[in-house]
Amino acid sequence: MTTDRPQGAHVFLDYVNAFFGGEDDYQWLFSTMREAVAQSTATEVHAHLAPFDGSTSPPGFAAVVLIDESHITAHCYADRGLLAVDCFTCGDTDPELIASYLHEQLTKRFPNVKRMRKDRVNRFITED
Repeated sequence: MTTDRPQGAHVFLDYVNAFFGGEDDYQWLFSTMREAVAQSTATEVHAHLAPFDGSTSPPGFAAVVLIDESHITAHCYADRGLLAVDCFTCGDTDPELIASYLHEQLTKRFPNVKRMRKDRVNRFITED
C-alpha cells in the first residue's frame, strides 16, 4: 500500500478590519514578516515591499519574503481593510510557526483585525 507524503505545506490567512494607515504600517508588517522568518528555521534570500498609492490600483501594498524553503507573502487593500497572507514552506520548516507569529503580532498592533480564514494545504505530494 502506498501513502501520500507531503514535502511542503502552505498556510493561508485572510483578515478583515486590517485598516493600515499608510507606509509606516506597511513597513511594520513587512518587517514583522522578516522577523517571523528569522525566528523560524527558514532562510531568507530576498525581500521586497511594494506600496500602492491608489493612483493605478487600490491603496495598499504587496510584500514578499523569499525563503530558501519557498515564500511568505502579504497583500493588502488598505482602504477596504482586507489582508491576505500566505506562508509556503518545504522540507522541515513548519509554516504554522511563521503564520502564528504573524497572527500574534497583527492582533497586538491592530486589536480590531479579525482572521476570517486559516487553511493549511499539503504541497509537493509524493508516494512512498
